Amino acid sequence: MYVDSAYWHNKVLDFKDKRHSLFVTSCGTYRLLTKPKLPTNRPRGRIDYQILYIASGKAHFYFNGIEEIVAAGNMVIYRPKEEQRYYYYGADHTEVYWVHFTGSNVKNILRKYGIPDKAHVIHTGTSLEYKHIFLQMIRELKLCKEDYEELLVNYLKQLLIMLHRLMGRKPKGRNRLLMEEMDSAVSYFHENYNKPISIEEYAAGRHMSISWFIRNFKEYTEATPAQYIQSLRISNAQTLLETTNYNVSEIAQILGYDDPFYFSRVFKKQSGLSPTEFRRQLQQDT
Repeated sequence: MYVDSAYWHNKVLDFKDKRHSLFVTSCGTYRLLTKPKLPTNRPRGRIDYQILYIASGKAHFYFNGIEEIVAAGNMVIYRPKEEQRYYYYGADHTEVYWVHFTGSNVKNILRKYGIPDKAHVIHTGTSLEYKHIFLQMIRELKLCKEDYEELLVNYLKQLLIMLHRLMGRKPKGRNRLLMEEMDSAVSYFHENYNKPISIEEYAAGRHMSISWFIRNFKEYTEATPAQYIQSLRISNAQTLLETTNYNVSEIAQILGYDDPFYFSRVFKKQSGLSPTEFRRQLQQDT
């Protein structure tokens, strides 16, 4: 299992903060690679708020004792003292990002951005931008540079604004079917990003024209299918560079690149650093 998380002043326990209207306390990500199951059971909940983003696969949540399977392209919100019971399974290829936050005015801030008081599951679609925001929050919590607490709040508000804009155009009828089709494509790419993928064959297999599929996928994720797959590969390359001792050639092979030099060029174009430079910078930051 891959875990990357950070906590304000290393405080793992939840806490209230009434000095600020909004305050981010922790953020992280889980990706089940070999672990068969990851359960969470908090009968009394927590005293802070939590948002979880299902980036790929699915997760099993229980609300009022009833199971709800939440697929990629959704976020789940928990409020203080709400029972939290959910499970991730390795077979589901689950990747989830989460953030905990507190403050004296959180309820009104959530209302301002259109999140209903009783809502638990919010359909958000799948966007690389969501993932980027969570990763930025994790990084800021780790480095604790000047004004990082204010920057964390700005990132969280950016996430809430994105949700508000999306909820302003709720899908109906055919649009909902389109979103489900795009969710299926996202899940397929997450599960097969390190294998050869033919966009043309995928579209034909789903009875879609290639131009229609690319156009709607880009509108849904803000990236073409090829760009999205490449971003998945680079994101996973960054994870492997941070959490393993594999060399660049081995990582390239794991991610489906036959040529490690081509992989390095693509990585530098996406990240601004070569794989070796990226790993060196991580070591300097820790």
